[in-house]
Amino acid sequence: MGLLRGLFLIAGLLIVGGLIVTVMALRDTHQRVVALEAVHAFAKTRHGQIEYQRWGIGEPVLVIHGAGGGFDQGRLLVEAMGLEGYNWISVSRFGYLGSAMPENPSTAAQAEAFMDLLDELGIERVSILAMSGGVPPALKFAELFPNNIDHMVLLSPAPFTPFSPDIEDRPIPTWVYSALLENDFIYWCLTKLARSRLEEAFDARRDLRTGLSTSEQVFIHKLIDTFLPASRRAKGVGNEVVAVDPNATYNLEAIRAPVLVIHARDDRLNLFEVSEDIASRVENSQLLPLDTGGHLLLGHHEELSTKIDGFLNNGG
Repeated sequence: MGLLRGLFLIAGLLIVGGLIVTVMALRDTHQRVVALEAVHAFAKTRHGQIEYQRWGIGEPVLVIHGAGGGFDQGRLLVEAMGLEGYNWISVSRFGYLGSAMPENPSTAAQAEAFMDLLDELGIERVSILAMSGGVPPALKFAELFPNNIDHMVLLSPAPFTPFSPDIEDRPIPTWVYSALLENDFIYWCLTKLARSRLEEAFDARRDLRTGLSTSEQVFIHKLIDTFLPASRRAKGVGNEVVAVDPNATYNLEAIRAPVLVIHARDDRLNLFEVSEDIASRVENSQLLPLDTGGHLLLGHHEELSTKIDGFLNNGG
């Protein structure tokens, strides 16, 4: 009887503990949703609604987030780089957070949705700051709407046709990234129990985190938390493959806007060769290669802030 009573006690404690953890995960996820809904806005486009956040005063800059993001990740990127003095429009791409997932979610359709958003906001010309998976639709925008773009800054560009999405030395297999964002509870647990592994997964590996400034350490911490609610980003993550669809061709030679491409050679998520290809095919472009920094360009945010600000102001 004593053994049975002990087993029941252990089972009870496990159940109670599980309930407490579940409640905490639900609470934190709900708080994230409430915070997002307090600042977002929507616009109608030919491809469904697009979600965005707008802030700041100055020349307009469209911010296009990477895989797993949303308009909130775009704002985090701007803040991490310490960029000020612009009117920022940070969007959620197709399938992320509150943005629609149309029947044809191609990068060309995404570029058209961006243009519709700008039309609704009364913005004729815009510069672009795009990160990783946000680069292919940014390139398509510059190709399709050459008269509506001033400057374009591309950070750690993701592969697009004819590149392959597969990279041999990724921290974790590609399919795991999608799995991480399918369940809010599982992702929340990982942020509490395996945070360092998540940092490695997003290429904020230990050797790159050594000696970082306080602001960059805060950026990494916020980035991990920004993926909640994970489930509201899963459709968008699943749509990242459209960038490498053989039918999605990119006429980079048609782009006339000044383009600044920044990429670290030791990026373990996206090939450095993608940036070299962009710089070789876009006539008015410059490539800023970094020997270290990984996908998130760690250790360089302060110097990049000055470089990006100067480029957006005068293209140099």
